[in-house]
Amino acid sequence: MTGSIAAIGAGLAVIGAGIGIGQIGGHAMDAIARQPEATSKIQTAMIIAAALVEGVALFGVVVALLK
Repeated sequence: MTGSIAAIGAGLAVIGAGIGIGQIGGHAMDAIARQPEATSKIQTAMIIAAALVEGVALFGVVVALLK
């Protein structure tokens, strides 16, 4: 029973990260469409934010599987 709960927790962490990174990418494309001259700044911020979301998701998966 504990293993299945851990798998659900890990799955929720991954789904949340996917949704978060999708939101980051979508909003970055909207911002680039509105201000094309700021593309490099927007891309840099997008990559940093996506990396942070991915790190939190990895931490969530590890915590879920270690409990």
